[in-house]
Amino acid sequence: MRFQQSWSADKPVTDDNQKNLEKVLAHAFELGINHVETARGYGTSEAQLGRALKAYPRDSFVLQSKVSPIADPKRFEANLEESLKRLQVDRLDLFAFHGVNNQNDFDWMVRPGGCYEVADRFRKQGRISHLGFSTHASRDLIVKTINTNLFDYVNLHWYYIFQENLPAIEAASKLDMGVFIISPNDKGGHLHTPRPQWIGDCAPLTPMQFNELFCLSNPNVHTLTLGASRPSDLDAHVAALAHLKNATLDPHKVLPLVAPTVDKLNARWTAAMGEDFGKTYLQGVPDWDAMPGGVNVRKALWLWGLIKAWDLLGYARSRYNMLSQNDTWFPGNKVAQFDATALRAALCNSPHVERILSILPQAHEILNEA
Repeated sequence: MRFQQSWSADKPVTDDNQKNLEKVLAHAFELGINHVETARGYGTSEAQLGRALKAYPRDSFVLQSKVSPIADPKRFEANLEESLKRLQVDRLDLFAFHGVNNQNDFDWMVRPGGCYEVADRFRKQGRISHLGFSTHASRDLIVKTINTNLFDYVNLHWYYIFQENLPAIEAASKLDMGVFIISPNDKGGHLHTPRPQWIGDCAPLTPMQFNELFCLSNPNVHTLTLGASRPSDLDAHVAALAHLKNATLDPHKVLPLVAPTVDKLNARWTAAMGEDFGKTYLQGVPDWDAMPGGVNVRKALWLWGLIKAWDLLGYARSRYNMLSQNDTWFPGNKVAQFDATALRAALCNSPHVERILSILPQAHEILNEA
């Protein structure tokens, strides 16, 4: 996603961009990184990788791509065929349904005659080795999709600042599924451009190394994606792997080198949010689609907390300003306006109703960018 020429698949690719992509791949393979992940939705990425990967034996790397489920399974099949053609391969090692983010996506995928049957036919033909799904969905929908027992792996979000999907990882583990963490460095707090507080709290590790080791210290997590845009981006990530020899097999503990940073960051969260509120602020808060006006209260509260506790203003603003009720990747409305009476009723199971209602206007004022 990070080293393609353009988000538009029809954009001409320059020689310089293609050469840079090839250098990133070559350095990755030198370092022992052999999992190449892309998607139909990543603009020129599939076509550029197809050109570059021809230089390597097909069995020397693991190739993954993703195609979104849609209402028309015939069109989905055409899209899947096009991805294989762009990548210039006869087989994908890993195929994921891209963005199973809501009930419609789920239904289009698993209903009789739906997109899953198309992909499963490709698997039976030997054109796909393993089936998975990627998701930005609510935890409940992720667990529901995992528990269909139709998939070999899942791509999801989970990292230090967002641990809400831990039950989904545990559900995947029970079914012996692979777990692939989406963008732990960018989505994990823009750790490629870390705030000074994070640099100090994570030392002697970099913030990215801390977050990666935090993820990999959970033995149910298997793969992290690295958004390299130039060859040198990969070096610091690989350097962190030396510390994994100290990893514990207990998924509820973390590496000795990581633990002090976890303690510091946890203390900052508690100091900013309060002992009780910091632990239970999302308790009884429904997902956006069960809220009056479709306001995404859960997201707004979480992002407000990231600013208060960890100074993640740029990251929090970028995520908040992606919110839109019509966007399946960042769903729900901002909390610019809401009916307090209706919202109070929707939050009837929360122990913090009045505090939440007082925070939301502050959160919008801090987070919103025109």
